[in-house]
Amino acid sequence: MVIKSAELETVCGVTSKLPRNEGTEIAFAGKSNVGKSSLINGLLNRKALARTSSQPGKTQTINFYKINGEFYFVDLPGYGYAKVSASEREKWGKMIERYLHTSKQLKLIFLLLDIRHEPSANDKMMYEWICHNGYTPVIIATKLDKLKRSQVQKHIAQLRSGLELPKEIPVFPYSALSKQGREEILDYIEQVI
Repeated sequence: MVIKSAELETVCGVTSKLPRNEGTEIAFAGKSNVGKSSLINGLLNRKALARTSSQPGKTQTINFYKINGEFYFVDLPGYGYAKVSASEREKWGKMIERYLHTSKQLKLIFLLLDIRHEPSANDKMMYEWICHNGYTPVIIATKLDKLKRSQVQKHIAQLRSGLELPKEIPVFPYSALSKQGREEILDYIEQVI
């Protein structure tokens, strides 16, 4: 898949009305600081379309990026960020749930996990919650560049067993630095669209 154009089209806060888009939507979920914005920028070959920050919890809205004028990447707020009040986290949860229940165009959810660690309680909860809402998330294992090549398969197996992933669900290792994994993820998205 060739990315010709990408623009931030809609930003939805807690009280915003969600857009009724015509094109297919591909959503990205993950813990704060797992590298969602870096992944989106990497897939789109952009430096800073999605705002990255060394401070986790930056994405507090649902951001809709229109790609090639025909489909959307949807950046969901990160979860598990401790410095945000429980009531604020609850609002984000409700906002994400509303999106999952009302989007007619959502075809795929990627759940991003840090390849270096076993899935946390929050990761497992998010995985189960997405499944409960009628979707089967595909896993992107970020921060691939932080592992030695010889460790990769062991860590992927660890993610699979930690989430009890069905065999048919792919796990895509991805590095924001080298962009390793980018083509495989884009090919997968193209098949879905």
